[in-house]
Amino acid sequence: MADGKIDEKGMQFKKLENFSQWYTDALIKSGFIDYSDVSGAMVFRPSSYSMWQTFSAEVDKEFKKIGIENVYFPLFIPEKFLKKEADHFEGFTPEVAWVTEVGHEKLSERLAVRPTSEAIMYPSFSKWIRSWRDLPIRYNQWNNVVRWEFKHPTPFIRSREFLWNEGHSVYATQQEAMAERDVILGIYLKMLKEYFALPGIAGQKTDKEKFAGGVASYSIEHIMPDGWAIQGPDWHFDGQNFAKVFDIKFLDINEKEAFAWQNTYAISTREIGVVIATHGDDKGIILPPKVANIQVVIVPILKKGSEEQVLEYALKVEQKLGAIRVKLDSREGYTPGYKFNEWELKGIPIRIEVGPKDIESGSVVVARRDTYEKETVKIDDVAEKVNETLEKINKNLYDKAHAFMLSKIHHADTYDELKSLISKNAGMVNAPWCGDIKCEDKVKDETGAKITNIPFDQKANGGKCVVCGKESKSRANFARSY
Repeated sequence: MADGKIDEKGMQFKKLENFSQWYTDALIKSGFIDYSDVSGAMVFRPSSYSMWQTFSAEVDKEFKKIGIENVYFPLFIPEKFLKKEADHFEGFTPEVAWVTEVGHEKLSERLAVRPTSEAIMYPSFSKWIRSWRDLPIRYNQWNNVVRWEFKHPTPFIRSREFLWNEGHSVYATQQEAMAERDVILGIYLKMLKEYFALPGIAGQKTDKEKFAGGVASYSIEHIMPDGWAIQGPDWHFDGQNFAKVFDIKFLDINEKEAFAWQNTYAISTREIGVVIATHGDDKGIILPPKVANIQVVIVPILKKGSEEQVLEYALKVEQKLGAIRVKLDSREGYTPGYKFNEWELKGIPIRIEVGPKDIESGSVVVARRDTYEKETVKIDDVAEKVNETLEKINKNLYDKAHAFMLSKIHHADTYDELKSLISKNAGMVNAPWCGDIKCEDKVKDETGAKITNIPFDQKANGGKCVVCGKESKSRANFARSY
């Protein structure tokens, strides 16, 4: 790509033949993102940033409905605060970026660039909370974080700077804190389905995979087109671990001093990568209609001598569409075929074609990006038809993604079955597990797969642990994971 124009060669890789190359090809050639001169940090171009703005605004509305308030804390965290919580700090140490000097002056104390905000928020919580009447506190930040991953950075999937929501709740009792889990995960599942057309598998992380410093972690997991798993949004029950470190205590209803109970939760721009990977095809990306910055593109078919009439008609169609996000592509010097290919590459949900024949019949041609189906529609009916089609596209994208996810969940009751499925990158393998970390480690060492989570849905029979043969505590999902 040069000067923001689409590479005329279009997509060079097939999604199912070379997913990794297809993925980066689709992101760059569609103009969705660009690389920056900082390794592992990307540029959100209008279509990708608009997607995050729209999605985060809708999630924010859901948060506000249940009483969560937005705040903002500093980007920089004094090292002494990070060191206060040893387990938490240890979990992030390899990824922390540090500010050590300003101009030519060395700082007296290193400042961490926010990898997450517990260490900067909780000293304030300690000052603000004195009584049970001050609780609960339910705060959220929409911000950026930096985690200097040393693995191969991949846009959205594993980037060194990303955007997210960062929720922090403080409660007077354990029961109140735990009651929040299903509410937050329910919001995430709902919004992923409605706005990103993404399904997910909710469950509990193992102790080995849980959030550093937390008591228990719960996640929503996705399956990528190559059969690998990727973690989506999560919710962590932090118990009183942070409260004891940062001295967050209060007088309870019985006038006795007690430590608070805390939760944290997040959803990040990683989900955008999952959207592109899940819905895209060999022609490029496909944007879910509700988060597409352009929902409809109108392409005039200009014939010599009728240009003015066709453009006037196209403007009339644009006006008919009202609040729908529309782009009229009236650029000169590009053929309709070139424009069709370009907008397909960019993933615009609907294309409307108008030409001299459409003027005569008082109609337009409506083309869907997801199925490539075309339909002739009367101009007076175009707004209703487009709105209806946008809903159908969103449902179709979700249904296809859900069917794919189910097709990639396999069951194994022996270790040989588990290893065979993992070796084929078949997807997630649901298998009985005794709960022993030794068995978890053995699977990771011998297959490269980890337990993504222990799904809440435990409809399958338990059975014996596939690794050691002992009675299982649950069935877990094993997969190679990003």
